[in-house]
Amino acid sequence: MKCLKCGQEVPSDREICPNNNCYIPIKPIPIPPGGKIRFGAYDWYVLDKQDDRALILTEKVIERRAYHKQVCEITWEMCDMRKYLNGEFYNSFSAVNRERIIEVVNENNENPWFGTSGGNPTKDKIFLLSIDEVMKYFGDSGQCENRPKSDDYSWCNDEYWPWLNDQYDINRRAVDDTGMVVAWRLRSPGATGRLAAIVMGNCDDEFDHGGIGMSGGGEELSTERLFLYDVSDKWVTEVLDDSHNTNGVRPALWLRMS
Repeated sequence: MKCLKCGQEVPSDREICPNNNCYIPIKPIPIPPGGKIRFGAYDWYVLDKQDDRALILTEKVIERRAYHKQVCEITWEMCDMRKYLNGEFYNSFSAVNRERIIEVVNENNENPWFGTSGGNPTKDKIFLLSIDEVMKYFGDSGQCENRPKSDDYSWCNDEYWPWLNDQYDINRRAVDDTGMVVAWRLRSPGATGRLAAIVMGNCDDEFDHGGIGMSGGGEELSTERLFLYDVSDKWVTEVLDDSHNTNGVRPALWLRMS
């Protein structure tokens, strides 16, 4: 099969084009049963309906933005991403549309594999999904309760995989405006309080991702990243702008439908 974007042959066992950093879906990403709606400047998937309200999630990753301005112990309650979504992003909607956005209380559960605290419940108008919500609305294979073991774990020093990878990966995938499958951030913590969980995008490997990165990622938390400098074994902090950040933002909210 040839990729419609780059024109090159794609291996028959791949669902995302691996050629030339193309990474567009070869197998279409399914639309959830609730369908799509237009709200504000974005198309949204309808994940849940309750009486006169609906839980919606942007169809695409709409931007890249740091979860927090620095790498530190942080929870959803205190992070910069939450402040941005409930401040600047919320205020980007018209007054009429803001009236339709319902403030809810979100539970912030601990990481199910690592026990990292998710912090206090929060009142949010706009938020990121949690690990629990992703499994509820995109499919739950049971791997969360039965963490899979790795055949070769020398690269991560753990006998278990750091991500959940199952038949529902395709449902969780998301693209950006270029059509490329990219990662999107969750509000749940990762392996430590310095990390946050993620739905994985293209990884330059044999995996057509969409798996849940339960452990999170270091430099993906903020625009800061740490690395060892030459032979001195000295840690150096490099600050990146948001265009280099891998935090894909996919906002969610409860919307009044009538």
